[in-house]
Amino acid sequence: MKSMFRPLIVIFVVLSAVTGLAYPAVMTAIGQAAFHDQVNGSMLEENGKVVGSQLIGQQFDAPQYFWGRLSATSPMPYNASNSGGSNLGPTNPALSDEVKGRLDALKAAGTDMSKPVPIDLVTSSGSGLDPEISPAAAAYQIARVASARKLAPNDVAALVDRYTTGRQFGVLGEARVNVLKLNLALDAMKQG
Repeated sequence: MKSMFRPLIVIFVVLSAVTGLAYPAVMTAIGQAAFHDQVNGSMLEENGKVVGSQLIGQQFDAPQYFWGRLSATSPMPYNASNSGGSNLGPTNPALSDEVKGRLDALKAAGTDMSKPVPIDLVTSSGSGLDPEISPAAAAYQIARVASARKLAPNDVAALVDRYTTGRQFGVLGEARVNVLKLNLALDAMKQG
């Protein structure tokens, strides 16, 4: 029995060192060298201060900002430690109430409600953290944002076009607009 005990301890120590220390250290080094921005959270800085991540949505509800998708996370919106959708089915009255609440908020903020509202402005994403909206959802908000900021709608539309990202590799996913980047660009436009 003693003859088997020593090899077991050696194997345990070696495998623990390889899988618990060496492998994570090598992967961390490769990540920092090759994908520095991504492994550090894709943080956006403004004047040397971190203002958010490109990968996690933030709550914008002032009329002068573009609004992102609703967040179903709790206890607060866009809570990255509690990612998840609402799991509300199409016949659930709570989903209807959520959509109605967002429609009321859009109307109260001065959004022109004469056109159909893009679905991503009134429903939450699967993760509850979606940082992007469709170009249609951004275009729907241009008049409100331009009016609130006293800017020409064409200038705001040009900014939306500049911050619209196409399909990945030309075929994967859909075109999208990162709300935080767009709102930061709007703030910079107002100052400039």
